[in-house]
This record gives sequence, C-alpha cells and structure tokens, in this order.
Amino acid sequence: MGNVEKSCPVVKNILLLDSEGKRVAVKYYTDDWDILASKLAFEKSIFTKTQRSNALAEVEIGMFDGYIVVYKFISDLHFFVTGGENENDLILATVLQGFFDGVSTLLRNNVEKRTALENLDLILLCIDEMVDGGIVLETEPSLITGRVSMRGSDIEPLGEQTISQAFAMAREHLARSLLN
Repeated sequence: MGNVEKSCPVVKNILLLDSEGKRVAVKYYTDDWDILASKLAFEKSIFTKTQRSNALAEVEIGMFDGYIVVYKFISDLHFFVTGGENENDLILATVLQGFFDGVSTLLRNNVEKRTALENLDLILLCIDEMVDGGIVLETEPSLITGRVSMRGSDIEPLGEQTISQAFAMAREHLARSLLN
C-alpha cells in the first residue's frame, strides 16, 4: 500500500459544514485526526480561518495547519477537501469541484443546509463514489450522480422521479431479487 499512497493523490478528508461551522456531512480517510475532538478542532480551525473568504464564485486554495485545504461556499454550506502539504492542489480542487457539482445536481441546484440534510444519504453516497480510503476514484459529476441515482435498466433517472419513488422502486427491486 505504501507505493499506492506515493503514486496516487490522497485525500485526507471531505467536509461539508454549515454557515456556523457545524457538521453536515464529513468523511475522514487518514488517522491524522485520531479522535473526534481532534476532528472537531480541525473543522473549527479551518472554518474560522476561511470564514471571511470570498469563496463563492471559485474554488479557493489555502495552507492551514500543515495541510492543503481547498474550499468553496454556496448559500449556507461550506465545502472543503483536505490533502497533505505535498499533495497536488489542482487534483484536490478537481475533487472539490466534482463534489460541489455532484451535490448541486443531486439537490437539483437547491444547495442549502435544509435540503442537504433531507438528502444526506445521497451526499454520503456522492462522497463514497468519489473517494475510497483517501484514493480518488472519480471526479466527473455526471458519472458520480449517475451512480448515486441508481440509473439502471428498470430504474428511472433521479431527475425524473421523486426520492420517495426512488426508494419505493429500490425496495421493490430488492424484494424481487431476494425472492429469485
């Protein structure tokens, strides 16, 4: 695994915080922050240091606490991706933009805390489709949202169905597969 870590970009964490710095969705991939208190302290630190930034239009890149942090804000949500100090900041920015665009698509451009919390499962799936164990798997928003929305032969695309319809269809599909 040591060679993989040296040759592949490694994401330390992906954070989605609200306008007060509180967690909406977070995923840590390394042991740099081994306990909850250190994770919360890191989140508070980068939130405080980026709070006055104007990261609304474009991705911003900064060095905080020895880590490269890329971030972007919209409405009452703050998106962050963290990498090591020697990580390629352009790759981290691409991961952030893929996450941001994927969430925007999944939330039908209604990117705000309330909608994010109502669709937290989709946001967490989005993160899982992008990064696994810190290794970047995918950054293309259309591919990420396609996987998240479970496009398949007998399932409509997410844009053409409500979430409750999607869950009903998934339950029905699971029941059929268990009976066969």
